[in-house]
Amino acid sequence: MLSLLPEYQITAIHARRAEAAHAAAQRYGIPNVVDSVTALVNHPDVDLVVVLTTAPQHEESIRAAIAAKKDVYCEWPLTPSTQTSLEMVRLAKAAGVRTVVGLQRRLSPHNRYLRDLLNNGHVGKLRSVRMHVSMNYFQAMRSQALRWTAPPENFSSVIAIYAGHFLDMLLDATGWPTSISALLVNQFPEVSIRETGEVIPTTTPDQLVLSGALDGGAVLTVHIEGGKRNGSGVQIDITGDAGDLRITNRSAFGDVGDDYVIQGAHGDDLPLRSMPIPQSYDTLPPSALPSAVLELAQLYAAFAHDVDHGTHHASTFDDAVRMHRLLDAAKLSSDTGQRINLEA
Repeated sequence: MLSLLPEYQITAIHARRAEAAHAAAQRYGIPNVVDSVTALVNHPDVDLVVVLTTAPQHEESIRAAIAAKKDVYCEWPLTPSTQTSLEMVRLAKAAGVRTVVGLQRRLSPHNRYLRDLLNNGHVGKLRSVRMHVSMNYFQAMRSQALRWTAPPENFSSVIAIYAGHFLDMLLDATGWPTSISALLVNQFPEVSIRETGEVIPTTTPDQLVLSGALDGGAVLTVHIEGGKRNGSGVQIDITGDAGDLRITNRSAFGDVGDDYVIQGAHGDDLPLRSMPIPQSYDTLPPSALPSAVLELAQLYAAFAHDVDHGTHHASTFDDAVRMHRLLDAAKLSSDTGQRINLEA
């Protein structure tokens, strides 16, 4: 993916399994394999530390990168807790380093086009926003590779991961809610590991139903569900007082060809018509990479532009904390049955 971006060169790699690091280095031509996180963050040819471990392991590498005064990218979820993520923000700001969090879907071509359509009044005054996201993953039977998603303390459930990604995508375009009510549900209280037969009790939610009010009075409804057997994907419906938009994708984690389709109508009682995304929204070179990978490339491209021009388009650790707080509010609402007001 980074081969599409001439601004980047992978100069060093570290992995907990040395053989994995050496295999990746050989495959991708990475010149340096180091034996520790400390060696990686202090390597003179490393400007940006990229943290790609599981959520419970993120904090160690982030702290090391910040201590070495290196810019740092980390996948979402940033850490398993809001307070720990907030501490990462404080440390980064005190050290004067740039941060990036892997909430990349906000920068995909379709979402930037959607944001512009809304800002330019295609639907008029926003009245309602509805999103449904589902995926076949996160069923009661899971692979060993997904074992770490079962323990609730890892903050790596379908809700922590996918709700974070897709709520950030949607709300970056429509604006954030001022208050929410939510229901979190666990319909798979036991997870079986396919390779070993191990059965793991779990309380991690596999469905989220959220409703709320956006600033300006529009109604927001969201349904995220894991373990959907068939017909999964993404559908977003946006209604205004002058028109409508529908955004769909047959996959929540896009493979090659799983591209977002935007349809819309401006007027009254009209059929929705295809609205191709203008080429100007996609500045990446042509490739055969999966659409989900290209979304990530857009984030890296935005960060490179930020560094070169002093802008702030890439999502940061501050954005991660904001999403943490939204999901915390959803859990609090689900636990108490109360409507939760959100900070601006």
